[in-house]
Amino acid sequence: MSLRLLHLLGSPVLRQRSAEVGRPDDEVTQLVEDLFETMDAARGVGLAANQIGVARRVAVVDADEDRFEMIDPVILESEGRTGAEEGCLSIPEIYGEVSRPERIVLEATDRYGNRFRKEATGLKARAIQHELDHLDGILFLDHLSLVKRQILLARYRREHKDDTSYLKEVQPESAPSE
Repeated sequence: MSLRLLHLLGSPVLRQRSAEVGRPDDEVTQLVEDLFETMDAARGVGLAANQIGVARRVAVVDADEDRFEMIDPVILESEGRTGAEEGCLSIPEIYGEVSRPERIVLEATDRYGNRFRKEATGLKARAIQHELDHLDGILFLDHLSLVKRQILLARYRREHKDDTSYLKEVQPESAPSE
């Protein structure tokens, strides 16, 4: 396993629709492990492969005491609507109220090639939908009103005007000292 660089707002891969995987192989298994390690180090609840520069339909989620990978995920059912504040590891320190379906049924493949279904509500449903959006090149900002999106983008650009790269190194959380 290894920590990977996060791609930040402006990186072209974040706007790219990721390619289907099909049957997972050793490379995909390694990608899943790297996604988990990078997500954990960044203290996120989900991470999509294109957020680490890999345009493949692979993402991981750790929400509501459920930790799982999603390869070639598809939402089969959705119902209800609920709004909640969302942020994104690829758009640090920017948050916005996003309305999404309240309940979903997901179908995906795990790293061992097993297709599974999962019903989700709450944070888990929101995280799944957020990561699937990434795989389609959609950012949570795209769900906001034009005015709200423009305000948040202007703030992000102002706060990151000196950045010279669309990449961010993730540091593992250090062990507490005794």
